[in-house]
Amino acid sequence: SRDPARHKHMSHDRCLYSNMVALSPVLVLTYLSYFHSAVLSFPLDQQSHDTSSCGYKVMPNMLNVHLVPHTHDDVGWLKTVDQYFYGGRNDIQHAGVQYILDSVVGQLLQNPERRFIYVETAFFYRWWKNQPPSMQKAVRQLVDQGRLEFVNGGWCMSDEATTHYSAVIDQMTLGLRFLNDTFGPCGRPRVAWHIDPFGHAREHASMFAQMGYDGFFFGRLDYQDRTNRIRTLEQELLWRASESLEPPYADLFTGILPNGYNPPKGFCWDQSCDDAPIMDDPDLEDYNVDDVVQRFAAAANSQAMAYKTKHIIMTMGSDFQYENANLWYKNLDKLIRYVNTRQANGSQINVLYSTPSCYLQELHRANLTWTLKTDDFFPYADDAHNFWTGYFTSRPALKRYERVSNGRLQTCNQLEVLGGPSSRKGPFGAGDSETLREAMAVAQHHDAVSGTEKQHVANDYARRLANGWQHCQVVVSNSLAALSGSSAGRIYCDNLNVSACPLTEASKKVTDIHAHSCTHAPVKTKIWIEEYFFNRVCVCVCVCVCQFVRATFDPATGLLDSLTNLETQQTIRLTQNFYWYNASDGKSSISDQASGAYIFRPNSSSPFIISCTAETESIQTPELQEVRQQFGPWVSQVIRLHSNSKALEMEWTVGPVPDPPRYHSPALSRLAGVTSWSHRKDFRPTWDLRQTEPVAGNYYPINSRAYIKDDKDQLTVVTDRSQGGSSIHDGSLEIMLHRRLLHDDWRGVGEPLNEMSGVFPLGLVVRGRLLLSLTPPALAADAHRPLAQENVLQPLLSFTEGGPPPGSLLEVCFSGLQAALPPAVHLLTLSQWGQDSLLIRLEHQFQTKESKEHSVPFTVNLQVYTQYTHICTWEPLGTHIHTLFPSQSIINLFMVYLIGKDSVILTPMQIRTFILRVAPRR
Repeated sequence: SRDPARHKHMSHDRCLYSNMVALSPVLVLTYLSYFHSAVLSFPLDQQSHDTSSCGYKVMPNMLNVHLVPHTHDDVGWLKTVDQYFYGGRNDIQHAGVQYILDSVVGQLLQNPERRFIYVETAFFYRWWKNQPPSMQKAVRQLVDQGRLEFVNGGWCMSDEATTHYSAVIDQMTLGLRFLNDTFGPCGRPRVAWHIDPFGHAREHASMFAQMGYDGFFFGRLDYQDRTNRIRTLEQELLWRASESLEPPYADLFTGILPNGYNPPKGFCWDQSCDDAPIMDDPDLEDYNVDDVVQRFAAAANSQAMAYKTKHIIMTMGSDFQYENANLWYKNLDKLIRYVNTRQANGSQINVLYSTPSCYLQELHRANLTWTLKTDDFFPYADDAHNFWTGYFTSRPALKRYERVSNGRLQTCNQLEVLGGPSSRKGPFGAGDSETLREAMAVAQHHDAVSGTEKQHVANDYARRLANGWQHCQVVVSNSLAALSGSSAGRIYCDNLNVSACPLTEASKKVTDIHAHSCTHAPVKTKIWIEEYFFNRVCVCVCVCVCQFVRATFDPATGLLDSLTNLETQQTIRLTQNFYWYNASDGKSSISDQASGAYIFRPNSSSPFIISCTAETESIQTPELQEVRQQFGPWVSQVIRLHSNSKALEMEWTVGPVPDPPRYHSPALSRLAGVTSWSHRKDFRPTWDLRQTEPVAGNYYPINSRAYIKDDKDQLTVVTDRSQGGSSIHDGSLEIMLHRRLLHDDWRGVGEPLNEMSGVFPLGLVVRGRLLLSLTPPALAADAHRPLAQENVLQPLLSFTEGGPPPGSLLEVCFSGLQAALPPAVHLLTLSQWGQDSLLIRLEHQFQTKESKEHSVPFTVNLQVYTQYTHICTWEPLGTHIHTLFPSQSIINLFMVYLIGKDSVILTPMQIRTFILRVAPRR
C-alpha cells in the first residue's frame, strides 16, 4: 500500500479530494416516513472547495454540460459475478468487466482531459489484485488527479427495499476500507450513486448522509413523480432522512438524473450501440458534425428546462459499457471540441468532462434553495400499470437465506474476536470470516437479494453464502474450543430448517450449544440436554394461552379468532387466512404488462381465498402450545405460543404453488384486526397520485416489520425476511409470502420467476415465520424493536455427541459482555479489524419520541471479554476529518463523546463506530 506520510503533505491541487470525509460507516437510522413542505439552502460551505481543482473552467453565463463517462456493472444479474468479471457466457450477455477497466485506464492515460467514474469495488478489487506495480502506480496517479473518481464505493450498489441496514453497513465498510487503504483520501467517494435500484428508501439516504457523502444521485423515479418534478423544477432537492437527528446531520442533497443512467438519445458510442459516430472529414459523404452539434444543443437545452441552474449532467455510458473505451472517448473528445467551437459564433453551450462531485460543487456555488423531502421514493412505477413491487417478495427462499447468513456472519465475527487468534487457526484447521463477509456483500446487490436475477445466478449467490459459512464454521469451532477448553467435534446441522440433523436423530445424548450474537444483554452461550415429551395430539382446540398472550380459534373454521395481551388486558378480534392473486399474463386490453420478477400486476383487485376453513390439531406442553392448520395441499401453518414469549408465532409453509391455469402468482397471508397503518392508501406525500393499480400501487417493502393501529391497539408483525405488503382494506394487513410466475415482465431477466430444483421438481416450497405483537401504541416500540433484533440475530446451534467436558467454561454460562447494555442499546458490530485492533459499533435502536422509557440518550460503558489483556485506546472513526459541512466540523458528525475511558453517549437512532487498539494477553 501507499506511504501514508505522502498524503499528509499532499497539496490541495495534488489531491483533489482533500476535503473529503474519511471512511466512517457511522450512521443514523429511522423508520417513519412522512413529508412536510419546506426549502433549505445547500448544506455546503461556500468557500470549501475551489472549482478549479476539478480540472476545468466553467462558463458562468453559459449552459455548462457536465459529461460523466461511466459504466454500470451489475455484481451479478444475467450472469454470475465471475462470468461478468472474466467475460464468460457471452451467449447470455456480452460483458467483461476486466476488459472495461483495462480499456478505460489506457484511454485516461492518453488524454489528461478525460474523466471516468467507477462504482463497484467488488470488481475493481479483483482487477487491482491482478495489476503489476507499474499499472497500480499509474492508476494511483489518475485517482490523485481526480480523473478516475470512485463514487458510492461499496462492494456493490445495494438494493434499498430488501436489504437489512446492518448488511448494507457491512458491504459499504468492505468497499470503502479497500479504497481508503489503497488510495488514501483521494480514493474516498464524495457522492453516493444509486442509478439502478428500483425505488429509494430514506434510511439509505440517512446512512449516506451519516457516512459523510456530500450528495446522492439516482436514476429511477416513479413516472408520475418525475413528470411533476420536471414541471416544478424539483429534480434536485434536499432529503431530510431522519427525524431523530437534528438537521443537518441526516440531510443529503439528492439529484435525479435526466436519462436514468443512459446517454441522451442518439449519443451512445459504445460498441453495443447503433448510433453513428462523429464523422468530421468534410470530404466524406456522411459528414455529420453540424447535425450532431445541432442535435446535442437541442438535447442540452431541453434538459436544462427541467433543472434550476446553468449546469446539467449527462451520464455517458450504461450497462457494461467501455469495453472498447476508445469508441466512447474518441467521439466525446470530438463532441466537446465541436460544440465548444460554436461559442465563437454565439453558442451559449459549454461542454466538459466532469464527475458527479464536480457537478455537485457547481450546484453548491449556485447558492440556491432546494425543496425539502422527508419520505421515501417507494413504490416505483415506470408506467401506469408497471409497478415494481413484486421484487419485494421475489425469491423468498434466497431472501431468507441471506438474512440467516447475516446472523451467522455477526456470530462468526464476534466469536472470532472472543476466541482470539486461535479462532482463525486452531484444532479444527484454518478458517476465516472474510469469505462469508464478501459473499454477504455481493448478496446486497440490487439484483441479488432483490430476487431479480436469472435462476443460475441466484444459485450462485446461495452457493457463495454456503461456502462462506463453511469457512466461518471453522472459526466458530475453533473459538468455542478455545473458550470451552474442549476440542470435541461440532456439528452444525445446516438442515434444521427441515428438522433434519443426523447427529441428534442417532445419538442418545447430545450437547446443544447456543451461540448468540451479543446484542444488548449478556446473553449466555448455553449448553443443556433436554428431552421433550409432547402430550397427545388433540383434533380440536379453541384457546391457546401462556403467561403473556392468549389466542382463540373459531371451532367451526379452525381459524384464528382473537388475540389478547394478558399484561395490558387488550383484546382484539383478529382473523387470518391465506389468499392468492391471479397474475397478469400481459394479454389484457388495458396493458400488455405481465407480472414478473420485478413487476407485480394482478388481474383483479380481489385475491382468491385458498380455503375458508382449516383442518387443525393441537399440541400442548407446559413450555409450548401449538395449533397446526392445513389449508390445502400446498398451504399449511403452525401457530405457536411459547411460555416465556410475548409474541404469537405463525410459521407458514407455502408451495409448491400449483401449475396454471388455476394459479399464476403470489400467495399471501392477510390479517384483519385494528384500523390503520403508517402508509395512506392511494396517496403520495409529494404529488397528487393518479392510481392505476389499486393493489400493486399500494404495496410497500416490509424489511423487518409492519403494523396497523388505532388509538388503543397496535398490532405489529415482525417478518423473518424482506417481503412486500399492504393494507388494501381498512383494518387489514396483507403480506406476500411466495411468487410463482410463467411470464417474463420484460425488464431484462428474460425468464419467468418459476423456481424449481431437484429437491422441489414441482415448484419451490418455502417456509417462514411471522411474529405478532399486540400492545398499546405508546408501548409498541418497546416490544417490537427488541423482537425484530432477536429475529434477525437468532442463536447459532452446534452439537457435540455426549455431554460437555467436566469443568469446561461452557458447562455453565458464558457471555462476551460482562454487564448488560441499556435496553435501548444494541451491539451492532464486533469484529476483528486488524491484528491488534477491533471494530465496534454501538446502536441506539429507538427513535425519538416513540418510547417514553427508551427514546432518551444513554451512557454506555462497554467491556468486552476477549483474549486480550486490556483495551489500549478507543479511536472513534472520523474524529480528525475535515468535512464540507462547516456547522458539523466544530462538533464532528462522527464524533462519539467520551465521558470516561470506556464510556460513550448514544442519542436516539445513532450508530457509533470505534476502532479499539488492544494488547495481547500475556
